Amino acid sequence: MTARFHAWRAALRIAGRDARRAPGRTLLVIGMLALPVLGASAADVTLRSAQLSPEQQLERTLGQADAELDYRGFGRILQEPDASQVYVDHTPAEGQADNTDETNGPPAPSSAAAVLAQAMPPHARKLERLAGTAEVRTRHGALDADVLELATADPMARGITTLKQGRHPVRRDEVAVTTHFLTASGLRVGSQLTVRDLDRSYRIVGTYERPGELTADEVNALPGTLLAPYGQAPAAGRTPSEPPTETFLVSVPGGFRWPMVVQANTLSVAVVSRDVTLHPPARSDVPLYREHPDLPLLRPVSARATTAVTVVVLALAEVCLLAGPAFAVGAQRSRRQFGLIGAGGGEGRDIRAVVLAGGLIAGAVAAAVGTVLGIGLAAALRPLFEERSGARFGGLDPHPADLLGIALLAVLAGLAAAALPALTAARQPVLAALNGRKGVRRSGRRLTVLGLAAFLLGTAIAVYGAMKTEWKVVVAAGSVIAEIGVVAMTPAFMGIAGRLGRRWGLSPRLALRDAARNRARTAPAVAAVLAAVAGTVTVAAYTGSTAAQERERYAASLPAGAISVMLGDDRGRDAPAARTAVARNLPVGVEADVDQVFASYPDCDRNTMCGYVEVVRPPAKACPLDDTGPSNPLSSIPRAELRALAHDWRCTYERVGEMTAPTGVLVGDAKLLKVLGIDDPGAVAALAHGRAVSLDRRNMDAHGRVTVRLITGEPHEPSDVGPGKEPPGSKLVDFSAYQVPGSPHHYGVVVVVPRAAVRSAHVQTVPLGAYFTTTHPPTDAQRQKTQQALDNTGTDVQFHLEEGPQDPDDVVPLALAIFAAVVTLGAAGTATGLARSDAETDLATLAAIGAPPGTRRLLSAFQCAVVAATGVVLGAVTGIIPAIALRLVDRRIAEAFNQRQLDEGSAGRIIEHVPIVLPWGLLAVLLIAVPVGAACMAALTTSSRPTTTYRAM
Repeated sequence: MTARFHAWRAALRIAGRDARRAPGRTLLVIGMLALPVLGASAADVTLRSAQLSPEQQLERTLGQADAELDYRGFGRILQEPDASQVYVDHTPAEGQADNTDETNGPPAPSSAAAVLAQAMPPHARKLERLAGTAEVRTRHGALDADVLELATADPMARGITTLKQGRHPVRRDEVAVTTHFLTASGLRVGSQLTVRDLDRSYRIVGTYERPGELTADEVNALPGTLLAPYGQAPAAGRTPSEPPTETFLVSVPGGFRWPMVVQANTLSVAVVSRDVTLHPPARSDVPLYREHPDLPLLRPVSARATTAVTVVVLALAEVCLLAGPAFAVGAQRSRRQFGLIGAGGGEGRDIRAVVLAGGLIAGAVAAAVGTVLGIGLAAALRPLFEERSGARFGGLDPHPADLLGIALLAVLAGLAAAALPALTAARQPVLAALNGRKGVRRSGRRLTVLGLAAFLLGTAIAVYGAMKTEWKVVVAAGSVIAEIGVVAMTPAFMGIAGRLGRRWGLSPRLALRDAARNRARTAPAVAAVLAAVAGTVTVAAYTGSTAAQERERYAASLPAGAISVMLGDDRGRDAPAARTAVARNLPVGVEADVDQVFASYPDCDRNTMCGYVEVVRPPAKACPLDDTGPSNPLSSIPRAELRALAHDWRCTYERVGEMTAPTGVLVGDAKLLKVLGIDDPGAVAALAHGRAVSLDRRNMDAHGRVTVRLITGEPHEPSDVGPGKEPPGSKLVDFSAYQVPGSPHHYGVVVVVPRAAVRSAHVQTVPLGAYFTTTHPPTDAQRQKTQQALDNTGTDVQFHLEEGPQDPDDVVPLALAIFAAVVTLGAAGTATGLARSDAETDLATLAAIGAPPGTRRLLSAFQCAVVAATGVVLGAVTGIIPAIALRLVDRRIAEAFNQRQLDEGSAGRIIEHVPIVLPWGLLAVLLIAVPVGAACMAALTTSSRPTTTYRAM
C-alpha cells in the first residue's frame, strides 16, 4: 500500500513537471477540458437563476402578506393547494344567492369587499389591491396603461414592485409609474399625469418595475383614487371600461392555514396562501381531490432536476470527447520519457499512472477554472437574458451541488478519457518509444461494426417512435444511440478522408494524412464538434419548426404593416376626422376610404343591433355543413362525407384575426384592393365601370351577380324563420360583379362595391373608416399621438395596426444556443492548436526540404479545417435526424386532432399543419463560416518561421 502511494506521488510529480515544461500544450489541454465545464456551469447557473423558487414567486405575488383573497362570485370554489388550478362548483355558495350566470362579468367591488371581509379570520390585517386599465395622456399623445391600485409603501406590499427612483405614492394625487412606461410616454419624475375624461391630474413621484413584467406599462396609485373615477366618467364615444378586479392581501398571525382556505372556498373565494403553498396538505385533505379522484396530479416533474441532469450529461459528454485528443497528444509528446521509464525498469502500470496523473491534474485545474469562469459568464450575460425574457431573475443562483457535480464529473471524465492513451502508452515497445517513430494505427473493425450497428439500431428506434408512437422519449433515446454510433464510426470516417487526400495538393494531403494517422487525436476532436453541432442543429431545427407552426397558426387581420380605422357608431359622422387623425400622425402611403351599406330601422338606438348586411350564397355553392340543425343533424352525415368536405372549396374559410369589415361588404374603390394586396387589372377595371368585385368565389351566381341581403327588421333568431323564407324586413339587392381569380387573401372583405353601384341600387351608405398602407413601422410616439387624435374625435374608434406574428422570447433556447456555440467554436480552435502542437515534426520536415513559409500556415489551416469541417458535416446530418423525427411525432398528434375535428363536422376550418423547417441559415454558417473561420484562425496564429528541433541520440 505504501509502495503504491509513493508510486502515485512520483507520478503526480512527473506529470506536474511535464505540465510546467510544456505550458502551451498544458494550457490547451486545460482549455479543452475547461470549455465544456464553463458552458455547462454558465447554463446551469443561468437556468437556475431564471427559475424562481416558490418563496421568490410568492414574494412577487403576495409581497410580505400571508395570503391573497380573490372573490369569484360564481359558486363554491374547489382549488388546488397552491391555487394553480381553481374550479367553480356551480352551486350557490354558502350564504350566497345563486349567481352562476357568468355572463354578467366579475362581481362588483362593493359586493366582493363584503364577502372578502367574511372570508378573513379575526385579527387579520388587510391591504386592498385593484387592477384595471385606463387611457392616460403622454408627451406624445395617449397610451392604454395597466393600473395597479395598491399602497406599495406599506411594508406588506414589499416585493411586489421594485422602486427604482423617487418614492411610492402616499397621497391621493400621486402616482408612480414603471420605468418602461416612463420611457414610452416621454414623461419624467415630477411630471403631471392626466387621465382621459378626468378633470384631475396626478403627480409622478417615482418609478418602479414589476420583477416579472419588465415591459409592463403600468401606473400605481392608492386604492380608490384612479380606477373608480375613471369608470364613473366615460365621455361620449368611449366604451365603458371593465370593472377592476379586486383582491385583498391579508396578514394573519400564524399564517393562513389550509382549514381557513377551505372555509374561504365555501364563500366563492380563491386563496393563494404562503403557508399552504410551501407546506401543502395531504391529498386526502383537499376537497377537489376527494370529490374528483380521477383528476390527475397537476404537479409536473421538477424542471430544476431536469435542467440539472441535462446540463450535467452535456458536460460529461463534451468533456469525454474533448479530453481524448488532449491526453493522446500529451502521451505522444512524452513517449520518449515513457521509454526511459521502461528502460529504467518501470512497469506498464507506472506509465499508466503518469498519464492518468496528468489527466487528474489537468482535470482538477480545468474544473476549477471552468466553474469560476462559467459563473462569471452567467453573471455577465444575466442582463441580456433578463431583457430577452422580460423578467428579472430571482438572483444569481449558483447551486454548489450542481457545480460540484459538474466539476467532479469533469475530473472523472478526464480520467476516463486519459485511460485509452494511458493503455496505449503502456503497451508501446520501449525501443519504438526511444527512437520516436510513429506508426499508422488503423481503426478497429470491431468498433466500426459496433458503431454502424448502433447507428442502424438508433435510427430504427427513432423512426419507430416517430411513425408508430406519440412518445418523444422513444425518439430521443433512438437519436442518442444513433449519435453514439456515429461517434464510434468517426475513426473510420477519418481513414476514408485520409484516402481522399491523394487527389489534393501538398498541404491538404498532409493534413488529411495527419488526421488519418493520428486518429486517437483527431477522432475524439471531430466527435466533440459533432456532438456540439448536432445538439445545436436539433434545437434550432425543432424550435424553428415550432415557431413556423405558430406563425402559420396566426390569423392576420390585414397585410403586414396595413392599418384600419373603423367607427363603432353606425352613423359615421366622425369618419373624416378619424381618417385625418391617422393620415397626419402615421407614416401612411395609400389611403382607401370605405363606407358601409346601412341597414336599420328609423327608431334604432346606436347601441342596439338594428339590422344586418350579409352576402347570399347561391345554393350550389353553399357548404352542406351550413344547413345542419335540428331537422338535419350533423350525425346524419356519413363520416366519409364529413372527411371529404375537408377538401371541398365550398367549406373552406380564410382565418381572420380581428374583423375590420363587420359584414364583409365594403363600399370603396381600387385603392382598397391595393391596400389588401390584390393586384388584378380586371378588378380595377370592373370597379371603374361600376361593377362590384367578389374576393370569394362562393359569392357569384351563374349569371355573374352577387346578392346582398339587407335585414332592416327587428332582431330575430334563425329558428324563427322557416326554410326558404326571408327574415322579416329583409331586402335583396343584386350587383353585377367581377370574380377575382383563384383564392386571394381577402382578410374578411368578401365583396367591394363601388359607390356608383350602390347609388344605382338606391342603397343607403354611411362612412365607416379607412384602410392605409405604411411606408415604415410607426414609432411608439407616433402611435400615442394618433391615439390622442382619435380620442379627440369624441367617438368610439377601432384602430388596428397589423404587425404580424410575434415570436416569443425564451431564455432557455437562447442559453442553450450560446452554450452550444461556445463549445463548437472552442472545440474546433483548441483541437487545432493540439494538432499543430503535435505536428512539429512535419513542419520541420517541410522547412528542411525548402518549403516556403506560407506552406506551414496553409498546412495548419487545412489541419484545422479538416477537424472542423468533418465534425460540422457529421453533426449537421446527425442533428437534423432527431429534429425531423420529433416533428413527425408532433405531426401524428396533429393529424389525430385533425381527424377528430373532421369527424365532428369542422371540415376545412380547424386544420393543424405541422411544418418541418430546416435551419438553412445556421447550417450555412456552420458548414462554411465555422471551418473557414477556424482555418483562418489557425493560419494567422501559425508562425512562418521554422523551429529548429534536435533529436536525442
